[in-house]
Amino acid sequence: MGILENLYKMTAFQEIFNNPGYLLMLAIGAFLLYLGIHKKYEPLLLVPIAFGVILANLPGGTMGVVTADHINLADGTNLNLLEIAHEYGIMNFLYYSLIKTGFLPPIIFMGIGALTDFGPMLRNLKLAFFGAAAQLGIFTVLIAAILLGFTAKEAASLGIIGGADGPTAIYTTIKLAPHLLGPIAIAAYSYMALVPVIIPLVVRLTCSKKELLINMKEMDKQYPPKLKIKNLKAVKIAFPVVLGIVISIFVPSSVPLLGMLLFGNLLKEIGTSVARLSEAATGSILNTATIFLGLTVGATMTAQVFLDFKTLMIIVGGFLAFAISIFGGIMFVKIHNLFTKKKINPLIGATGLSAVPMASRVANEIALKYDSTNHVLQYCMSSNISGVIGSAVAAGVLISFLQ
Repeated sequence: MGILENLYKMTAFQEIFNNPGYLLMLAIGAFLLYLGIHKKYEPLLLVPIAFGVILANLPGGTMGVVTADHINLADGTNLNLLEIAHEYGIMNFLYYSLIKTGFLPPIIFMGIGALTDFGPMLRNLKLAFFGAAAQLGIFTVLIAAILLGFTAKEAASLGIIGGADGPTAIYTTIKLAPHLLGPIAIAAYSYMALVPVIIPLVVRLTCSKKELLINMKEMDKQYPPKLKIKNLKAVKIAFPVVLGIVISIFVPSSVPLLGMLLFGNLLKEIGTSVARLSEAATGSILNTATIFLGLTVGATMTAQVFLDFKTLMIIVGGFLAFAISIFGGIMFVKIHNLFTKKKINPLIGATGLSAVPMASRVANEIALKYDSTNHVLQYCMSSNISGVIGSAVAAGVLISFLQ
């Protein structure tokens, strides 16, 4: 009987009986895996995050990330990384060394920059302003969250979900409200994965068929652009350098994210002479960073953290921030069309998010449903790419004011 009793204590049954929340969190992790594997919603991000959620909620597995209270000592100092690894396991070591330090989000931005082509935006600079308009959701939800009782730092971390940029949301939350990192990261990446659902929903509620039939190529023929770039290659090389300097002067706190994004893009545009660096940024470095980011962020979603009223408010608020950002871009296009002869398809405003290139692909599919010849992908990419820059700048502004 003593042996049987010890065998029972070795299992996790008693912990599950004492805290059924584990089962709910395992179900949530399984659902996220379903979305990533079967539905193919951002699988590169959602699969590591989902498995991280499962690992964190396996009772007795010591894979869940502990709060900062556990590593703060009575004398005001903190446990060092070796002590954290010894006391709380490998996942906490990875979290406090790679995430809490703010290391991984800029590294991921470098890889994103090396995959990004600023050409569509440079050829259609006017459309880039719609990427700024789409940041409306960030500041709307920020104000609403403060009115609902969130602190200013927590509200900013919640609002940044509206930028539809996972690394930006994580970086901002690390700086302002690290205790909310788990639910905010899950909400940000989940809604990014649901872009094919959310954009059509908002478009259906706000746009008429006549507006969605606006053919951008026909508009260009009727009203050709007055200024054309003669040497696009040289401009694309100079652009990340010039933009980085300008942004660093006006919003220095955005440099860790935007600077790495522009550095990655510079590697891409230089070409063959730095091909190995570009391949590393978009290959092994980006893939490794994505794996560790996903697993550790998922591991912050323990039952104790997730099953909280504030977490549920973050899930709802994140959706509203996302939807309002799409709505803001669409409405800015509508206002623009009231005062100009050259009309713009509202779908371009709807892609002012940072979810590149998924948002543009979704908008292009919507346009093709109404007119099989109306390819708006390159126009949407202009707004979409500028949204990446806009969300990073917005994050820098919030960090500057609130940190």
